[in-house]
Amino acid sequence: MIPLIFSDSGEEQIIKKIGGSEEVRHHLANLGFTVGGTVTVINSLGGNVIVKVKESRIAINEEMARKIMV
Repeated sequence: MIPLIFSDSGEEQIIKKIGGSEEVRHHLANLGFTVGGTVTVINSLGGNVIVKVKESRIAINEEMARKIMV
């Protein structure tokens, strides 16, 4: 398992674990980040990451991307 921030762009990954507080996990779940779901890194710019989750593109910061393990 590696944090999403270190994932290669363009490769679809399966979410294996989501860390952080209950509030953070709930927020990420509302955005579509669920264990067993897929996520694809589109681009990484200055620590921020643009990802594709459930046919939507979402920008998250580096801190959030480190909590998502793929």
